[in-house]
Amino acid sequence: MSVSTKKGYHHGDLRAALLTAAMGMLERGEPFSIRAVAREAGVSATAPYRHFPDRDALESALAAQGLRDLRADLARGRDLPSTVEELADLGAAYVGFALRRPALFRLMFGNECDHESEERVRAAAEVHELLAAAITGVLPNSDPIDLALAGWGLVHGLACLYLDRKLTAPSIDHAVAQTRSSFLAVLDAKSAAGGN
Repeated sequence: MSVSTKKGYHHGDLRAALLTAAMGMLERGEPFSIRAVAREAGVSATAPYRHFPDRDALESALAAQGLRDLRADLARGRDLPSTVEELADLGAAYVGFALRRPALFRLMFGNECDHESEERVRAAAEVHELLAAAITGVLPNSDPIDLALAGWGLVHGLACLYLDRKLTAPSIDHAVAQTRSSFLAVLDAKSAAGGN
């Protein structure tokens, strides 16, 4: 069903238009409300309520989109890792995503997960499945859950340290390279200690 806006514009997917408007506002650093998003999308102030009963629901949908975008970034142009170096590349890509899209990253991880949102739960599960498969492929004798948790803690911690300016780097590429080196250093230490 097409929705007519005040500007005379018709689109067939109101939900997608609202998410696009909200994502743009978020990434430009503009505060947003349901009403502001409606205005940005060029629809009536009540139109968003057909899809998002409140701001929390809108933020949860944005977080789900962010998780899908993160998974796409992690998978882009690469097969599942087959070496420790390629696994480190995956961790570095995570930090790169956080630094390129800081407002979205903070929204994704700064609030408690909305377990009532099937969309968000599914998107998070797809990221976790990708990471578990990557680890299992490279380190088959390790516990994929424990190692995924440790690896996530490392790269997420580095992402937050860079975002909070506790760590600085002259560029995103430098921060990504440092993340890769740190990830490899941890895995090398594990190997040197006799782990797999």
